[in-house]
Amino acid sequence: MQEGNIRSYIYLHLIVFVWGFTAILGQLITLDALPLVWYRILIAVLTLGTVFLFTKQSLKVSKNKLIQFLAAGVVIALHWLTFFWAIKVSNISITLACLSTGAFFASILEPIILKRKIDLVEMILGVVVIGALALIFSVSLDHVFGIVLGLIAASLSALFSIINSKLVKHSSPSIITFYEMVGGVLILSVFLLFTGGFTIEFFQVEAIDWFWLIVLGVFCTAFAFIGSVMILKDLSPFTVMLTINLEPVYGILLALLIFKDDEKMNATFYFAAALILSTVIINGLIKNRKRRKLTLK
Repeated sequence: MQEGNIRSYIYLHLIVFVWGFTAILGQLITLDALPLVWYRILIAVLTLGTVFLFTKQSLKVSKNKLIQFLAAGVVIALHWLTFFWAIKVSNISITLACLSTGAFFASILEPIILKRKIDLVEMILGVVVIGALALIFSVSLDHVFGIVLGLIAASLSALFSIINSKLVKHSSPSIITFYEMVGGVLILSVFLLFTGGFTIEFFQVEAIDWFWLIVLGVFCTAFAFIGSVMILKDLSPFTVMLTINLEPVYGILLALLIFKDDEKMNATFYFAAALILSTVIINGLIKNRKRRKLTLK
């Protein structure tokens, strides 16, 4: 494996560990999903804008690229909205387990968008994920709406990862991230304006919520997000999505430690979640073996 790939894998796992706190923060922050996501993206935009100001980095891009970046920002905004909405109506464990199906959606969308052959291994792993998801549905009937939202969030995450794998080939990850965040906050702001969402109550945020929002916007969004775009130069969207499946491991363990009984599920749920997460290990072993064979040729 090339040194750049190894570095990217390590960076990816660090990012996923940071993202493991995201669901926890979504539960700790008392705001509804929409204002939570709006503040998250706005803080990320201000953070990145400040960094660019001090580094004097140019934000100039072509009109065509700007449109692409802003459009991708709409996708990630919708992903975060459905993700946090799922947490609010169900719980962290259910949402994170559903998010793991992103690899399955990537296995379907990637060949279509990137115009490559369908990988049989990816499809088989995807079927395993769907089977595990069926188990989760069977033991979580009280959380059907949350499961549906989680699946939508997973599909949007896969789509976003694929889109970024194309954009990052010709542009700086930090520039891409900045305009994607701008696109996200713009689409949510337009929606809030037309629906009368910008009320006095919308801007009344508790001090503790501000603290968690800053952690979420700066560390879990702005900086982690730049890294997640950057590693797509070395890693495929499907591999990234499978590794992101480790996010539930960190998130569920943290949720059990922090929220205790509110996050406890039965044995079938944890078996299904473990089955989904096992695809990470299987995919890594198979793809590593393929790389070694190609290196020896």
